[in-house]
Amino acid sequence: MPEGHTIHRLARDHADAFVGRPLQLSGPQGRFAGVERLRGREMTATDAHGKHLFLGFGEDPDEGPDADWIHIHLGLFGKYTWGLAPAPPPTATVRLRIQAESYADLRGPTACALVTPAEKAAIHDRLGPDPLRDAGDATDDPARAWARVSRSRTTIAALLMDQKVVAGVGNVYRAEVLFRHGIDPYRPGKDLTPGEWDAIWADLRALMRDGVRDNRIDTVRPEHTPEATGRAPRKDDHGGEVYVYRRTAMPCLLCGTPVRTAPLAHRNLFWCPTCQRR
Repeated sequence: MPEGHTIHRLARDHADAFVGRPLQLSGPQGRFAGVERLRGREMTATDAHGKHLFLGFGEDPDEGPDADWIHIHLGLFGKYTWGLAPAPPPTATVRLRIQAESYADLRGPTACALVTPAEKAAIHDRLGPDPLRDAGDATDDPARAWARVSRSRTTIAALLMDQKVVAGVGNVYRAEVLFRHGIDPYRPGKDLTPGEWDAIWADLRALMRDGVRDNRIDTVRPEHTPEATGRAPRKDDHGGEVYVYRRTAMPCLLCGTPVRTAPLAHRNLFWCPTCQRR
């Protein structure tokens, strides 16, 4: 499932390609109810919160009788295809096509629906703060996440994956940020110090912003890159240089201990038992 940086990158890409341009919208698959309401209208805004993407239509997409948002959640199977117009004939698997000078085809999302501003607000309300959003909004104040983490007996690894606690963090960022701060993934949230939490949050903001910019996840510090150490670059479908993610039984880049894995919160957890000692 795409992590939060991918969704924020998609919001930026949609804004660059479609906001303020005459659009053609269609739902070739026949499963996007309401697409007719948007035909001939202008996309005026984009937004992202965690793993949720929003495309706004209307002079002010949060107010007025013509205010509408498309809510998209890619889930496990959703993906985009981008290209330059004219687009080829859409296949029957395309849930939503948006076209201007370029086009974007959306296939296989968990959610793709027209929502009102009130329905959009309800989605924001049920999500935790997002490290990539403006903390000036009370919804995205990291203190909300800390209030839940600091009272919880649940492991910090599970809490970071709970979108009601922190929105946008997925399996890669979870494993990597805990390694970077030497935190055992099985520590209960209540055992973290405020300083540790502040450091985790600041690091997530920095790493995920880099992810938006580069459209990939890199978490290895400059002194541990292949160029600095002479090791072979990582080869993986996810790309990017990482410390522990999907490196089961491989030597830790810092201490040489074999990286361990175990299921946690319905996903495989990766960590170094030496560098992340409880």
